[in-house]
Amino acid sequence: MNITELKTAVRELPQNELAEFFEWLEEFQESLWDRQIEEDLKAGKFDPLIRQAEQAFSEGKCREI
Repeated sequence: MNITELKTAVRELPQNELAEFFEWLEEFQESLWDRQIEEDLKAGKFDPLIRQAEQAFSEGKCREI
């Protein structure tokens, strides 16, 4: 199925199934986001920000919540 066929199929969904599809799509998008965050964390992309936050905490510039 290509994107044009997918768009047509979505337009033809009954209202209740469209709502179910939107819910699924949102959950799917969130899982993609979570996976990207996990990959970035494993790759060390957040390391500088983590060090910066740890330093700010140790210097008393922020506190636990």
